[in-house]
Amino acid sequence: MNNRILSAFQYILNGSLIVLGIILTFLMIRELWIILLSTLQTTLDIHIVLQEILAFFLYFAFVSMIVKYFRENYHFPIRYLLYIGITGTIRFIIVNRDNPTENLILSFVILVLMIAYSLKISSSHH
Repeated sequence: MNNRILSAFQYILNGSLIVLGIILTFLMIRELWIILLSTLQTTLDIHIVLQEILAFFLYFAFVSMIVKYFRENYHFPIRYLLYIGITGTIRFIIVNRDNPTENLILSFVILVLMIAYSLKISSSHH
């Protein structure tokens, strides 16, 4: 009985992740289209283009994480969560360029995430 319940939840989870992956793929392609249109405009705002590029990479990271989940037998590697955290924080710093104190604090957040990533790498080598 427990195996049936767990199996049902696994099917629901897998189906939900497949639907989410399709939606994220669509949004990633839309973001790529926005980047292309932004670079072709005569008044190019580099901050907006960088913001869109980082949004694209966030979508890409989430889609890659879903693919990795299925390849790793239903397991999310922690390094992908760290990648997403670092990318998301960088994106917020670019968008929030008017508040230097907050950006300094967020830079320390990136440093902590990078230290956590390097600790994860060094612990996996041992």
